[in-house]
Amino acid sequence: MTDALINLSIPIGLILLGLVTGKCIELSHLRRLDRDEQELKDIRICNLRNIPADLHASETFLVFGGVVIATDYFKVFAAGLRNLFGGELKTYRSLMARARREAIVRMLYEAKEHNADSVWNIRFETSTIQGKRRRTGGIEVLVYGTAVKSS
Repeated sequence: MTDALINLSIPIGLILLGLVTGKCIELSHLRRLDRDEQELKDIRICNLRNIPADLHASETFLVFGGVVIATDYFKVFAAGLRNLFGGELKTYRSLMARARREAIVRMLYEAKEHNADSVWNIRFETSTIQGKRRRTGGIEVLVYGTAVKSS
């Protein structure tokens, strides 16, 4: 009986450790994203293909931001359970949202280096990076757009 409890407590302990560690890292990342987005809020972003006629661009250039975010052990475990029973993998939804936000922030920092006022025609490319045993190891997000420096 004692051996069974010890054998069961080790995996449960590791899962809980993964939950706590992953949550701390995620919250820290979200706080940093909030700060960065606040700093970059003056740069307008839009997914429209064409720049409005009343916007006179003195300079345009391509900017992009890319990020790879790995999954944590708890997310892999929770997604495995959800996959077993079916349904939406909500644990990966937050991962995708963080990756998109981080990629946009990196793109906006590049636009800021060129003193751009706005970024138009933004587009996202995503891919899943497979880890060992064909499980999801991480998510890659690339965002790009046309940065515009107004005259």
